[in-house]
Amino acid sequence: MKISRQNFNKDLQYFKFCLYGFLKNLEFFEAFQILFFLSNHLTFLEIGILYSVREITRNLLEIPAGIFSDSLGRRKTMIFSFSFYILSFLIFYFSYVYSGFVIAMIIYSFGDAFRTGTHKAMIFDYLKIKGWIDQKVYYYGHTRSWSQMGSAVSALIAAGLIFYSGDFRTIYLYSAVPYFLDLLLVSSYPKALDGEVANFDKSRFFSNFKKVFHDFFYTIINIRILKSLVNLSSYTGYYSAVKDYLQPVLQTLALSLPFFLSYKDDQRSALIIGGVYFIIFFLTSWSSRNAGNFASRYKHLNIPLNLTLVTGLVIGLTSGFFYEYDLLIWSVIFYTGIFIIENLRKPIGIAYVSENIDHRIMATVLSSESQAHALFAAVLAPLIGYFADRFGLGYAIMLISGLMILLSPVYLVRKSKQPDEKPQSIRT
Repeated sequence: MKISRQNFNKDLQYFKFCLYGFLKNLEFFEAFQILFFLSNHLTFLEIGILYSVREITRNLLEIPAGIFSDSLGRRKTMIFSFSFYILSFLIFYFSYVYSGFVIAMIIYSFGDAFRTGTHKAMIFDYLKIKGWIDQKVYYYGHTRSWSQMGSAVSALIAAGLIFYSGDFRTIYLYSAVPYFLDLLLVSSYPKALDGEVANFDKSRFFSNFKKVFHDFFYTIINIRILKSLVNLSSYTGYYSAVKDYLQPVLQTLALSLPFFLSYKDDQRSALIIGGVYFIIFFLTSWSSRNAGNFASRYKHLNIPLNLTLVTGLVIGLTSGFFYEYDLLIWSVIFYTGIFIIENLRKPIGIAYVSENIDHRIMATVLSSESQAHALFAAVLAPLIGYFADRFGLGYAIMLISGLMILLSPVYLVRKSKQPDEKPQSIRT
């Protein structure tokens, strides 16, 4: 499928979608989470296990959450999601022991499971209602770019909070504010975005549950669709597992630079890390916004999808090499590429997957993509932690990136099916 030119209106709902992404990514802890854990005397392996717990829990919940969304209504599902997020932030703020961090991670995964896939399905349903379905790469790329702008602003605000408070812990408390605002925002979405099976009485719950489950099962046994899900989720899982390790890289760089010497180490680190993350997320915002333009250069979506997969992994390996040999600035530059590639390929990958599934189970199938990338991240995160403790962070990144490169031929994808070839929903 060749991507057509951008042709959609920026109406009120478009701006709501963009504001949703902006507020959602005001996670003030995002650029400092590993440093928060390290300040609580956790090893890299313990941190990797925390990330793995989060991903495994989300993995177990993704499909039930997607079915819940398709069966009971997406707006209510999103409200549940943000409620779990806020509770998680509060537990992080008040916890000082490892078990508290584990509980907070598990509750955070509940929020992720109910959110991921659900909001994407709402966007694609809206495009279908408006007759803009051919604009999905452009539209999703635009809304995702605002998410990245939220991350950019978040990094600066978080740096300021840490600089003045001298404590990583406060960033979790302040993160609850934008998430409460997002909860109110999604409550204002039109009822039409709840999905086709949202309005039913309680006696029909199990019949709807059974139908969605059968539709989902039919979808994943299709090898083409399964391979496309793995292609998209493998890099996202890799990205999820390695992205936060940029923080200790930046901390090492910050303390090696002859800047802000009159401030404490944590303050110096906060200023450098906040500034670099602002630049990174500004670039990822630009890459998401231009995903449609990038994809339009190719005749079929599988070409840029495969190209970005391999390129991103090679960039990760190169960054680890530079870090290990103390070329810190080059390591940071290449590490930035991991972020840019993820946000360039995500809109393309979501569009590729959506071409092959029944729109009525969009939330369920997109949740399965999140489940797959959670599985990748759950396996890779403790491996990185173990290798980092044993061999050093640079070698850990090189080993994981090299492993993913070796496996990449298994999940390279072919061009998507034509519209009349799309799989049909099973009748129950």
